[in-house]
Amino acid sequence: MGAEPTPEKPAVPVKPLRADAARNRAKVLVAAREVFAERGTGASTEEVARRAGVGIGTVFRHFPTKESLLEAVLGEILAGFAEQARLRTESPDPGGAFFDFFQLVVGESATKNAVSAELTGAGIDLHASGDEVRQELRGALGVLLARAQEAGAVRADVGLGEVMALLAGTSQATGNLDVLMRGRVLDVVFDGLRGHSS
Repeated sequence: MGAEPTPEKPAVPVKPLRADAARNRAKVLVAAREVFAERGTGASTEEVARRAGVGIGTVFRHFPTKESLLEAVLGEILAGFAEQARLRTESPDPGGAFFDFFQLVVGESATKNAVSAELTGAGIDLHASGDEVRQELRGALGVLLARAQEAGAVRADVGLGEVMALLAGTSQATGNLDVLMRGRVLDVVFDGLRGHSS
């Protein structure tokens, strides 16, 4: 007679963070975004802890390494972009929604670019670590583009891949420009994207 099958062990549920721990994690992420935006990604985790009003041990409890903190910050930035894109998908002005979102991303990309560069330098595969949120962002941007094209506000021969490349390139190129020069660059890019009815 064969051996009795061993019953499978029940999966250990992932315990959700306690309310105070979740609040502390959120405070650390907000502080990290502010500190890295103001002082660059070379700023220390001690500075982040001070800004968040928590001990350094609290930071390390949630983010054991500087890279894990940077990854979480990048994830928050991308999730914020995806949410902003989704909010604009029902706008009564599809062209305005598309160009407004493009401008938003370019204007807020300096910290994202710095964090991405730091993580890439540390050998972290950014596409593997944030693939889900990137897909959400891509999907929402695709809706914005399609609606803007249907309204005649964006030329019909532009694909999502081209828009993503323009968005990434413009964000990278204008990161250190003042607001006036960034606006002029965006005007040129937008002129190239506009449809016949704009």
